[in-house]
Amino acid sequence: MKEIHNENLKSQLIKNSDYQHKFSLDVMQETRLLHIMAGDYIVKEGERPFHLFYLARGRAKLYATLANGRISLIDFFGPNCFIGEIELIDQQHESRAVQAIEECWCLALPAKQYRTQLLNDTVFLRDLCMSLTQKNYRNIVSLTRNQSFPLVNRLAAFILLTQHSDLYNERHTQVAEYMGVSYRHLLFVIAQFVEEGSLTKQNSGYAIKNKEAFITLAREMEPEGVIPL
Repeated sequence: MKEIHNENLKSQLIKNSDYQHKFSLDVMQETRLLHIMAGDYIVKEGERPFHLFYLARGRAKLYATLANGRISLIDFFGPNCFIGEIELIDQQHESRAVQAIEECWCLALPAKQYRTQLLNDTVFLRDLCMSLTQKNYRNIVSLTRNQSFPLVNRLAAFILLTQHSDLYNERHTQVAEYMGVSYRHLLFVIAQFVEEGSLTKQNSGYAIKNKEAFITLAREMEPEGVIPL
């Protein structure tokens, strides 16, 4: 993670993400622009974040290490959402890892400096309530899909969500747990995609060779929805 001193880019991201309307107080002067490379951490597990992040561009994933050592995927984040808001509200909350799937740009406020002001800012708190409601609804939709649609559709949407530069390289064990299926079932569907020519196995993961096929499968679950590309 690196702070970038580019006022033009920061102003552009603030404007395009509607960031300035998330607060009633003036936070523009203290807002920092942070650049995170794909694979780097926005928040490290177990470490309290020094900033309240606002993801203005890019995609990231949230996961936790369980007591038995297994890593469990929890959620995925896209542009125009806060990261580290739970740690801001609840100082006893144990931080989970947030890792960039692709290059990310975050607007960030010093959490310690602004905590008291933010927790008394009704505009910020109202927006935060809406954001948490949307995240909860997204998790409900994900659970419903797990119960209602075949793995071939759900995995197609997952591959589109987590791919970076047309390369899919998530760990099979984590994906199987996230999808609520057996490891064997997951490998069977991936092998099916390879046999059909939609994926090609590489040392670093799987290259996506037919993105349209995955888009078609994903849209069967949500015809009117936005499919991540």
